[in-house]
Amino acid sequence: MESLTNLGEGFLTVLTPMNMLWVFIGALLGTAVGVLPGLGSAMAVALLLPVTFSLDPIGAFIMFAGVLFGGLFGDSIAGILMNTPGNSTAIAGSIEGHRMAKSGRAAQALATSAIGAFVGGIVASILVVFFAPSLAELATLFGPAEYLALAIFAFVAISAVVSESVIRGLAALVIGLAIALVGIDGTSGAARFTAGLPELFDGIDIVVITVGLLALGEVLSVAARRGTKDDTELIPSTGRLWLSRREFRLALPAWLRGTAIGVPFGIIPVGGSEVPTFLAYGTERRLGSRKPNSMFGKGAIQGVAGPEAAGNATAGTAMGALLALGLPTSATAAILLAAFRQYGLQPGPLLFERASELVWALLASFFIGMVVLLILNLPFAPLWAKLLKVPKHYLYAGITVFAMLGVYATSAKILDLVLVLAIGLLGFVMRRYGLPIAPVLIAVILGPLAETEYRRAMAVSEGDPAALVSSPISITLYTLLVLVVAVLLLQRFRARRQQKAVV
Repeated sequence: MESLTNLGEGFLTVLTPMNMLWVFIGALLGTAVGVLPGLGSAMAVALLLPVTFSLDPIGAFIMFAGVLFGGLFGDSIAGILMNTPGNSTAIAGSIEGHRMAKSGRAAQALATSAIGAFVGGIVASILVVFFAPSLAELATLFGPAEYLALAIFAFVAISAVVSESVIRGLAALVIGLAIALVGIDGTSGAARFTAGLPELFDGIDIVVITVGLLALGEVLSVAARRGTKDDTELIPSTGRLWLSRREFRLALPAWLRGTAIGVPFGIIPVGGSEVPTFLAYGTERRLGSRKPNSMFGKGAIQGVAGPEAAGNATAGTAMGALLALGLPTSATAAILLAAFRQYGLQPGPLLFERASELVWALLASFFIGMVVLLILNLPFAPLWAKLLKVPKHYLYAGITVFAMLGVYATSAKILDLVLVLAIGLLGFVMRRYGLPIAPVLIAVILGPLAETEYRRAMAVSEGDPAALVSSPISITLYTLLVLVVAVLLLQRFRARRQQKAVV
């Protein structure tokens, strides 16, 4: 009851003309920056951080709430329309979202994304208000062995689910792990696969890899098909904003499942929303592929709904972990931690006592920011979708220019532009030979985490491999993984037998 009273006071603080203006400006600017390839929501918060220094703390953090959720939706707009996610958290939703856009359902994909973001964010915010301390305790249950089990689960499950061939999925995973090895080994300090270039000591940035594989790889693939029988024009959106009754029935369970997957990951420090969004996509694909008229691979609405809800649910509970524990579990949360310190505040249990007005105003602004975002972006989904009416040669040329500018803006390194081109060629070759892109990305994101946690587990157990399967969480994850792979292989074996019987 005390939480409801405090939240009500937070709403009274936010619901003033000036503070509502900050929420609106934050959502608008966050969306605009998030749309630009290579920048994304975390960069939006970082770029707008200096702008808020002239504001009072409450106004500044209310604006940050709008920027955070606006940036997440902006990431998805770029991914769905142009297959160029503004951030790695939007990659999973872009897989089916872009296919929906190419088939003339861009507005429906964007509407699904907006509603999914709203559902996931609202549920996560409610849980943060009432259960932040309890949720934070989940983080203490994960040690090195549990993180390693989680990474392996994501590796194998995604590789097996997103590809028609398990072998091709695992081959793509190996490519991603090889890219993840570039840089300085954190344990020994040895340089690996750097060719003696100091610029590669920190590894290859995820922005470079994402833009190269998704954006430039797609551009090269489209250019290679130009004038052939495989050359297909982008189909402009029908312009229908609202989801049909059938589409809503398909999307609703996916929104709820995605939210359930995303909520715990906001407290677990695995780097952001990449893991839950890919797990949500894998879950929806696994469930959807059982149906005879499955749209997966052609633009399944569930493949957009699940990851979008998971990503925003993770972002919402990540803010709860930051406020309750002072634990930044994502890049955006780390930037917000810097913002708190700029104002002389330290997130953690004492923050609720020392700056309760600010905390509850910020929590209230999460709810208001997501409502503003839905009102702001849902009616404009058909307008965003009109980008697909731009002639293909102009559209993809523009994507290439903005992708290169986005990469250069993040690092100001010429080498990154060369790497984008090289990785873009890799993406083209992978598309040419039917290798899935998603396992490469999940390997690059989780590879360093898996390596670090494996070494920690071995160090703590003095080299005893039994420590990797000594906890209920790790045993559960490995058991689930075996069951998922077994069921998937059985389904594909049956499908092949049926095809042979028909022939």
